[in-house]
Amino acid sequence: MLTKEELPECPVATTVQLIGSKWKLLIIRNLRERPWRFNELKKDLDGISQKVLTDSLRALEEDGIITRTVYAEVPPRVEYALSELGEAMRPILDSMAEFGYTYKSATKAAATGEKH
Repeated sequence: MLTKEELPECPVATTVQLIGSKWKLLIIRNLRERPWRFNELKKDLDGISQKVLTDSLRALEEDGIITRTVYAEVPPRVEYALSELGEAMRPILDSMAEFGYTYKSATKAAATGEKH
């Protein structure tokens, strides 16, 4: 986790620093549903490389947004889930989804000449 001194003064900039990449946001989106395994995330996130997924998961874990649970099985099973802090981001993702729907509606209406 970053120290208080390492974080930007602006709270919006802090949030962007923590989750601002496309892939981190999509990982968090998926983890809102349930815990996921690495290969499940890799398959679902079309276009993400193994390195970027690994780096993003590590960063999210270091920042306390997600948890990584290793099960003592053969072969070992690892699951990623939102931490308590990550769960607090739910309203942010909900608002982003709502805006996305609204924007799609508005652009569709504009394209067809409808009033929105």
